[in-house]
Amino acid sequence: MAKEAKKEQELTVEQKLKALYQLQTMLSKIDEIKTLRGELPLEVEDLEDDVAGLTTRIERIKSEIAELKQAVATKRVEIETAKATIVKYKEQQENVRNNREYDFLTKEIEFQTLEIELCEKRIREFTFQEQEKGKELENSEALLDERNKDLELKKAELEEIVAETKQEEEKLREKVKELEVKIEPRLLQSFKRIRKNSRNGLGIVYVQRDACGGCFNKIPPQRQMDIRLRKKIIVCEYCGRIMIDPELAGVTTEAKAEPKERTRRRRTSKEAAE
Repeated sequence: MAKEAKKEQELTVEQKLKALYQLQTMLSKIDEIKTLRGELPLEVEDLEDDVAGLTTRIERIKSEIAELKQAVATKRVEIETAKATIVKYKEQQENVRNNREYDFLTKEIEFQTLEIELCEKRIREFTFQEQEKGKELENSEALLDERNKDLELKKAELEEIVAETKQEEEKLREKVKELEVKIEPRLLQSFKRIRKNSRNGLGIVYVQRDACGGCFNKIPPQRQMDIRLRKKIIVCEYCGRIMIDPELAGVTTEAKAEPKERTRRRRTSKEAAE
């Protein structure tokens, strides 16, 4: 009974390792699809931000132009009011009874004249600002039109690539979900953390020529034996990646046969020399 339980546990670890390697394969293929898309998603996002920013700027400029036009209209009304007041004061000057009233009306006429000049100055300033805002608006609208065209092209290009790879990616993601269910949460979480911290996105690697397939540091013989036995999860002490033997990964290794052949050749040469 104990042997059967142990065997069942050994197979469970082996299944987990195999599932992890299959998961790694699926995720690597998804990464390849993302690489195929390149920087397009980021470019589309940047263009969308530019369009939103330009749209906000255009709305602000239009609002400022409307305020300037309103200010000009207000100053024109003030000018007309001042002119009417001057006409009224001049009429009153003809019917004054003393110099004091005449001087008062004269000062009022001068004040209204200064008000007209000040309003005309403000109108010129507002008109100039309106013209400048108009140029800024024209440039912003031209830039917005250009950005919208670029955005449409990039979106079309991205949609075309996504359409070509969407079906394949969906199938891969379904397989990923199926595999993730088989793996215990803690192990899966560790694998994802290792993969995230890995430059090439590999969280599990197989042994290559007695070395870790991720960092290529030599693995001690006893640890290599533990990896081949598949009784427990073995992690590289240098890079932290999970390691499995090539056979479990479905990889045929011919590298181990080379040293034997070289040894035989050396012996043959030595024997020939003798």
